[in-house]
Amino acid sequence: MDRDTAGIGWKYTTSGNDYKPPDGHTNASRSGRYRHDTVRQVNTPPPYISRCNEFYHTSDACSSHYPPRHSVKPVYDFNALITHEKMSCLVRISARYGDRYDGRKHSQFASSIKQYTLGSKRPLNHSEQSQLIPLLHDFKATPGWTWRSLTTTLHSFTSAGVLTPHKYMDELGKETQAALLSTLLDAVIIQCNQKPEVRTIDTQGIANLLWSVTKLVNNGLEKTAKVKEAVAALLPHVKTKAESKDEKDYFNTQGIANLLWSVAKLVDNGLELEKTLKLKEAVAALLPHVQTKAESKDEKDHFNAQGITNLLWSVAKLVDNGLEMEKTPKLKEAVAALLPHVKTKKAEAKEEKDHFIPQHIANLLWAVAKLVENGLKLEKTPKLKEALAALLPHVKTKAESKKRKTASLLSILPTCCGLWRNWWTTDWSWRRHRSSKRPWPRCCPM
Repeated sequence: MDRDTAGIGWKYTTSGNDYKPPDGHTNASRSGRYRHDTVRQVNTPPPYISRCNEFYHTSDACSSHYPPRHSVKPVYDFNALITHEKMSCLVRISARYGDRYDGRKHSQFASSIKQYTLGSKRPLNHSEQSQLIPLLHDFKATPGWTWRSLTTTLHSFTSAGVLTPHKYMDELGKETQAALLSTLLDAVIIQCNQKPEVRTIDTQGIANLLWSVTKLVNNGLEKTAKVKEAVAALLPHVKTKAESKDEKDYFNTQGIANLLWSVAKLVDNGLELEKTLKLKEAVAALLPHVQTKAESKDEKDHFNAQGITNLLWSVAKLVDNGLEMEKTPKLKEAVAALLPHVKTKKAEAKEEKDHFIPQHIANLLWAVAKLVENGLKLEKTPKLKEALAALLPHVKTKAESKKRKTASLLSILPTCCGLWRNWWTTDWSWRRHRSSKRPWPRCCPM
């Protein structure tokens, strides 16, 4: 759900032999010729902590409207990124500056790993993880790390698959991964719980962190006490930023979609909605933004096909796990605002980029079925009928396409049968049909 990326400045080398530490202690001077005399040229290294060159790495969790500060050239030589010289340099910088170190070089290193995986179009494989993980034994976040360095590092490592345990990884590697994640989450929790609140905490960083934690949990990470504590520390900031009247604190469309997707995934992975008041408050604060963006006349505020799919799936998943539709009026309004986009903007769009893929269609039909099952009246929602009428031809088109995989199409059929059952039956009328021995389709579980 999260594809667009931009990066930061980071000089890559093709080998470890010509690597120059950023603190400028090597090769600080060299000889040169000026007319007939030999002179000594001195390169004065710039101050290490330079505010004018602060970056913020835009990420695939929330980046569509954040312009890149610097460009990053993709590197395809993994061994050039993880030289011992570079890792030793990171440890030396952290030890030298202590609590005054802002974590910038560490976050740049994490971004370079992510850029490598983006260029390779895959996360790190087992061999690459085995090379990298031992080098991260001393990769620690100090109290002086800025919010941007924390969000960039954690999100980049998550996107690249650095923190996802491989099934063939040994115990030492898993311990190193757990220690690295623990030190990053500790720093996040400390900054989120500071009083007064840290001014540098921004909407993009919150969305990136919550997405990262959710992605790790969804990939098999155990829901430890620290993971739950980090989520609990982030949720109040979601509510605060969503309710803020400051324009810079507004979430963009991709951020809203990713936040609601993250919350729904956490609930789907065992976070109990009824026992987490902060979770309900965060969802309630985000829903008005969904309606505002969906009804906006500005094209840049519109959700793309994946965003619409994620939002409707997230709302349906939350409703299916205890979010009461009748007690959340903004929920119906948000759904009603999204449905016209399913019909006019995406399902009937002439541009290929706006079309739904088979997985999107399956998720959308499942979401509609769940919403109808949980109280959304089909007869009283004409936009719902129009959206369904626009989606169903895509089911036929995809089914007739020889290039689509059978597995993706089969995932749509039970959802369509569930929708048909909801249309045919009202309340407990299915009991009457059973008593009259009316045959039901075998694919519809009763």
